[in-house]
Amino acid sequence: MDMIAAVGELLYLGRADVESLLDVDAMLDALADVLVIYSSGAASVPPRTALRLGDRGLLGLMPGHVPGVALEAKLVTVFPANDEHGLPSHQGLIALFDEITGSPLAVMDGTYITAIRTGGTAAVAARVLAREDAQVLAILGAGVQGLAHLETFPRIRDFKEIRIASRNADRAKDLAKRSLHARAVESFEDAVRGADVVACCTDARQPILRREWLKRGAHVSAVGGTFGPEVDAETVRASRVFVEWRGAVTNPPPAGAHELQGLDPEHVTEVGEVLAKKKPGRRSDDEITLYKSTGLAVEDAATARLVFDRARAVGAGTRLSI
Repeated sequence: MDMIAAVGELLYLGRADVESLLDVDAMLDALADVLVIYSSGAASVPPRTALRLGDRGLLGLMPGHVPGVALEAKLVTVFPANDEHGLPSHQGLIALFDEITGSPLAVMDGTYITAIRTGGTAAVAARVLAREDAQVLAILGAGVQGLAHLETFPRIRDFKEIRIASRNADRAKDLAKRSLHARAVESFEDAVRGADVVACCTDARQPILRREWLKRGAHVSAVGGTFGPEVDAETVRASRVFVEWRGAVTNPPPAGAHELQGLDPEHVTEVGEVLAKKKPGRRSDDEITLYKSTGLAVEDAATARLVFDRARAVGAGTRLSI
């Protein structure tokens, strides 16, 4: 029997490596670029597949190829009750492969990348969809995504006031301490009324946002809702809807979005189409815009590539023979 050739060297990057290597501002630009590439049809991204472990959680597979950026696959678990164990609800690993040979290049922590690229993509969408004069941000949820949104959204607008609400009041207060402009409020409704941008970041299985709370011209960003609708149907009907991919409408959850099932996919707009100026974004100061995220592998590809390139440049990480 012929010997199978050794693949070579694999770079391993742990959580601390990934966090220290990633430039968040560069990530926002890279995310915008790959959304445009995706909407052009150049990327290969099959719908996310997942196996469910009853009501406890799921294990998802998210492969993707963005030519000239990365060939990658992410394994991600979503276990909402992990808070009880002091663990994030979303945990993952990302593997990068050589686009020419298919050889494995790196394995890295995907937990931080999943968190920050989700908040980052939502911020990229808000940058082109929220009113230019937006000054009040409401963040609903004070977990991992609440923190990611507090890190990314102030980079796209100069918010004078950031309201944070959570079903856990202590957690809202703790998150608010991370920003001079932030304060905790008692309820989701208190956070939303009068806000220019509303970021829904919960693991709710029933809507936590109601249309009647929204002011004219608000931009709503919803990244939660893995196991149920986070935004009420009235808000969806009242909004122009923007997505990372139209598959959010045509695929059932968890690949698609609970809130968008049954919509005409031609009545939603991909953010990449707006960024490429092929479709309009906000058309008036009074309309409500809704960005509904399901997550897309191109976002992992763009972020992991930045981390990998920086790691090679500075000699970070652990090299393993495989």
